[in-house]
Amino acid sequence: MLSILESPPPDLRARLRDFYEDYVFCLDEFRLEDWPAFFTEDCHYRVQSRENHDAGLPVGIIHCMNKNMLKDRVTALRKTTVFQPRSLRHFVSGVRVQEVRDGEVDAQANFLIIESMSDQNPVISLVGRYIDRIVISEDGFKIKSRDCVYDNYQILTSLITPV
Repeated sequence: MLSILESPPPDLRARLRDFYEDYVFCLDEFRLEDWPAFFTEDCHYRVQSRENHDAGLPVGIIHCMNKNMLKDRVTALRKTTVFQPRSLRHFVSGVRVQEVRDGEVDAQANFLIIESMSDQNPVISLVGRYIDRIVISEDGFKIKSRDCVYDNYQILTSLITPV
């Protein structure tokens, strides 16, 4: 186990940064069918307000409890949901390794998502942090649990795509 005073192995943090950047590149390129591959089969994925997170409330605006639910979300986005076309750019910073134990990493990173629509100037869509439990395997990293905790007071447009 890694204590708070110890540093993680330098290559672990660098590999995590690459993993986070691959994740957001997938979303920015709207490769939604590839998105579930970043997760374990029994994953937990939730997007929730900071207010709810800090109060220990489980309510989220998106809540998926396994990989099949992520795949269903992709299917709904591709086949049934109608929304105005948009481009997203995700920016990730401040990748932190909180704890390492038994083939898993507890990590955090900040995110900023800028949304552009054809008839409007770009706007900040969401700002917040990923709170993750990530499994380390021979094949790389897989997200076991991700809470996308946003700091926004309100969401200005509809939250369509994964965070």
